[in-house]
Amino acid sequence: MRRRIVTLTVVAAMLAIGLFGLPFAVVAAKYYADDERAELERAADSSALAVSDDLSAGVVSPALPPSPHNITVALYSPGGQLRSGTGPPTADQVVTDARNTDLSSGDVGSNIVVAVPIINGATLAGVIRASTPRTEVYRRTALTGLGMIGLAALAVGATWLVARRLAARLARPLEELSTAAERLGDGDFTVRAHRTGIAEIDQVAATLAATAQRIGETLDRERAFSADASHQLRTPLTGLRLQLEAALDSPGQDPSEAIASGIASADRLERTIDDLLALARRSRTPKALVDVDALLDELRQGWNGLLANRGRELRISAGDVPPPRAAAAAVRQILGVLLDNAVTHGQGTVRVSVRDAGDAFAVDVSDEGPGLDGDLDVFASDRASGNGHGIGLTLARSLAEAEGGRLRLSTPSPPTFTLFLPIDEPTEGPVGTGLGG
Repeated sequence: MRRRIVTLTVVAAMLAIGLFGLPFAVVAAKYYADDERAELERAADSSALAVSDDLSAGVVSPALPPSPHNITVALYSPGGQLRSGTGPPTADQVVTDARNTDLSSGDVGSNIVVAVPIINGATLAGVIRASTPRTEVYRRTALTGLGMIGLAALAVGATWLVARRLAARLARPLEELSTAAERLGDGDFTVRAHRTGIAEIDQVAATLAATAQRIGETLDRERAFSADASHQLRTPLTGLRLQLEAALDSPGQDPSEAIASGIASADRLERTIDDLLALARRSRTPKALVDVDALLDELRQGWNGLLANRGRELRISAGDVPPPRAAAAAVRQILGVLLDNAVTHGQGTVRVSVRDAGDAFAVDVSDEGPGLDGDLDVFASDRASGNGHGIGLTLARSLAEAEGGRLRLSTPSPPTFTLFLPIDEPTEGPVGTGLGG
């Protein structure tokens, strides 16, 4: 690309120089020819004035004054014979024409000739002939042409240098874009192209950066989905397994209840998968008012049995609270993470309390387990190693922030996590009712 830009620029410069230079050369050649004729006319007039007195005095061959370089002067009689000076022995056509005019000029062979008559009263006393070789015009024209060629060479050289700089300025950003595209193709989604100040190239660079960011975010979401899905599906699968094992341990009982419970668990499992896919691909439906009663009832059905099998209790309570405006899938997954954390790492009764936090909808999830270190960031480390609560809380916090809310550890002991979500205008009447586990 650089070579092409330089070549096209130099060719354009040469074409422009040719279009202006050739007419100028023609004008220069004509100018020099006219200038030589004017010089010959001045030399002829000067010689005519110098010999006119001698001719009036009857001198047949008066001496001619010195002539400028490359100009020869001759004096001819009215009959056309050479009297003095340098010229052909007899008058040529230019000298003959001068007998009847004030000035005659023309080309004779390879010479430019100018002739002027010498008038003594009303009588022709003679004719002065001045000539110079046409090569003088050619010489002056050639020198001017060489000067023009030299200037043209300098102009082309300067154009070449400027074209190289411009080509480098234009090509370097495109080469960087090409390198960035290759890195993007190799899987480096952090690649960014530098801004150059060239609007069109910067627009391409911005588009490439946005594309890299979108692809990177998509892959990050897909990778996160694998981790999130394994974390979020583990507890529902455990509950389903416990229900099936309980049915096998009681072969004499009617399996209808166990089958119905298993189907309900499978439905919740399918909903969890749909929620995770929607959240991972950011294809959630527009936010709407959350049906708090339905959400709490779903939590009771999904988690009460799992805790009961472990000899623990789930208590859910809700007051007169305006509903939040958020994606139900996100809220469901956040509370699922908090309950899974309480089941896996906590002890005793698990409590879910819905309350009005003034300008926000708040849900507290607590258990009776040992207190947590208040200085520990439980959202960034792994409780399995004794340092935090794992990937689930990180996921829950990101989902809460995506919905415009907050998730924090409100009290270390007993461990209590609180989800805050923005609310709409307060509605009349209770939104939810107290639910016992």
